Amino acid sequence: MTVLVFGHSGQVATELRRQAGARDSASGPVSTLARNRVRTLRRDHADLSDPAACAAAIHAHAPRAVINAAAYTAVDAAEGEEARATVINAHAPAAMARACAALDIPFVHISTDYVFDGTGTEARTPADRPAPQNAYGRSKLAGEEAVRQAMAGRGARYAILRTSWVFSAHGANFVKTMLRLSDCRDRLSVVGDQIGGPTSARAIAAACLEIAEQLMDAPGKSGLYHFSGAPDVSWHGFAAAIYAAAGRQVRVDAIPTAEYPTPAARPLNSRLDCSLSTQVFGLTRPDWRRELTHILPSLLPPILTELESPA
Repeated sequence: MTVLVFGHSGQVATELRRQAGARDSASGPVSTLARNRVRTLRRDHADLSDPAACAAAIHAHAPRAVINAAAYTAVDAAEGEEARATVINAHAPAAMARACAALDIPFVHISTDYVFDGTGTEARTPADRPAPQNAYGRSKLAGEEAVRQAMAGRGARYAILRTSWVFSAHGANFVKTMLRLSDCRDRLSVVGDQIGGPTSARAIAAACLEIAEQLMDAPGKSGLYHFSGAPDVSWHGFAAAIYAAAGRQVRVDAIPTAEYPTPAARPLNSRLDCSLSTQVFGLTRPDWRRELTHILPSLLPPILTELESPA
């Protein structure tokens, strides 16, 4: 049986491919779906700028479940390309959802904490009112609403999974950027007033597979959920933890967001209340510190022993 994944080289899609071949418990229990064939779709197989092609791919493959791990994620560029971002982040997922509803198969769609305005200090629940403050967030919120509408009244099986601050050993992400900067600098300034939950792509992939599997037997679990790493931390705190775990001697100074302007506004409060995901699917918030130590060995140069070092 096939699990069809939109995306191929992105962080979550890459982890989905890896977990499909997992046969041990090193990364936790392997779901039934993960043991089945995961088929990831490259852009030339299903371009999200062509929603009809996305729906056609689902009908052609007739999979057991669909996971949308692809998106327009260039947050700053989206300020000048909101129409394109909306096609990819809203119109394409809507077409996928309609195809999944027609085939009566689960659809898991990944969304973001950027649908919120970032005010306050409390963790946001799925029931809280979204109010995105940038084009990327608006396009992702439009995607959520389109998926829900496509599934409404059909008894279809779906889950929208909001997550935050994704990192992994591949792709572009904060961990890799911090390590790259430490190769040439011993002091950095990092924003200290944006708070959120760093989330490993590995944990997100496992969560998506588990959710899809449960939706097969329990369509009543369909809905909107949050899933992010713990504990909540600032970007400054995350950077300091990265360097400590990597053994890099870098001084990290905390600065306010106002001193690091970007084209797209970022939410100060990206805390997500994930209790509903735990209650419904049994998913617990992954400890990003443990996930960090898992990926660092593949990102750092090997430490040579005395016998291995060159003469």
